[in-house]
Amino acid sequence: MFNEIKDLHAWHKACIAMGSNYRRLLMQRRNLMAVAVLAAAFAAPAFSQPKEIKIALIASKTGPLEAYAKQTIVGFNMGLDYATGGTMMVNGKKLVVIEKDDQGKPDVGKAALAAAYGDDKADIAVGPTASPVALAMLPVAEEYKKILLVEPAVADSITGDKWNKYIFRTGRNSSQDAISNAVAMDKDGVSVATLAQDYAFGRDGVKAFKDALKKARIVHEEYLPQNTTDFTAGIQRLIDALKDKPGRKVIEVIWAGATPPFNALAAADLKKRYGIEVFTGGNILPAMASYKNFPGMEGATYYYFGIPKNPVNEALVAAHYKEFKAPPDFFTAGGFSAAMAIVTALKATGGDTATNKLIKTMEGMSFDTPKGKMTFRKEDHQAMQSMYHFHIKNDPAFAWGVPELVHEIKPEEMQVPIRNKR
Repeated sequence: MFNEIKDLHAWHKACIAMGSNYRRLLMQRRNLMAVAVLAAAFAAPAFSQPKEIKIALIASKTGPLEAYAKQTIVGFNMGLDYATGGTMMVNGKKLVVIEKDDQGKPDVGKAALAAAYGDDKADIAVGPTASPVALAMLPVAEEYKKILLVEPAVADSITGDKWNKYIFRTGRNSSQDAISNAVAMDKDGVSVATLAQDYAFGRDGVKAFKDALKKARIVHEEYLPQNTTDFTAGIQRLIDALKDKPGRKVIEVIWAGATPPFNALAAADLKKRYGIEVFTGGNILPAMASYKNFPGMEGATYYYFGIPKNPVNEALVAAHYKEFKAPPDFFTAGGFSAAMAIVTALKATGGDTATNKLIKTMEGMSFDTPKGKMTFRKEDHQAMQSMYHFHIKNDPAFAWGVPELVHEIKPEEMQVPIRNKR
């Protein structure tokens, strides 16, 4: 030990003898240590990359669209399971779904999305159910510079004049609904009255429907409150507008929610008394029970489990029957499609959730869904997809009116307008 101390003393004296050289050596040593500390600090994140990808799923779990939201949630989780081969992993990262209830209220939805991005550190968000909630949420996605994948809110303005580059949509928009439904009735000599709810979904739907008609003529627009349960006065106004018109007379119904007007329309016996037909789009199976009153009724639908023929739909139907002993419904397919889009994008980025990289990947991206292939249009990030022209069959084996396929309306057959200001 004494010899070691003597050696240290000797070294110290030699350094003192070097004068300024000693101080320079000490400074160099300190600088090297500081550089090493900084290098370790910057290298640390490379060894602590997040092992989770957080996805916020925001839906109206309570409120008038509760049934739609529950289907979306079921479909989304089934879709993630299918797309990841049951692992719930992409590139070694676990997919974590954070569910939030917007209650069908725009202010609640807006706050829920801000909390998802800000507090929960969600990498991407999906939802919501209702169009007014979606419109309130769009600026939040832009503020946080994170992707919001809209499913199933329908209003055109979501990917139209209210759109921003962080918004993608797997759900169909009002124009897709309208153009496909116009196929069934847009002929010379047809008089049309519309019945819709007085909010974004209904008004955007009617506007898009009017724009899609080239031959038929709109003679009346009837808007009723979203929570209407008594349709007597509204139906009478529709009758008055149509009953004396020559040629074919049609009521086009654009409606969402727990109390659709079809039973009231059936009770009015419109076809027999006034020669007035009822047309509409698809809906959830419980709502389509009233379609049994309108055998032969035509329209176009986003999805019915018995129509698409592809491996993804077969997998969805099989999984849903296994778990629930019932077929998947309208919005179950939508949730499944959203999950397929997200996993397809994440696989393409190698699990990288950087927003700009995701946007670049998803623009123009095609992905498989229960409806077949969808493609995000570059201009507005709206998913281009097939729709299905149907007529209703009253089959005693089913509790609902069965939509039988007349024609698959492929994306290239629909000139869906680009309504944003990009």
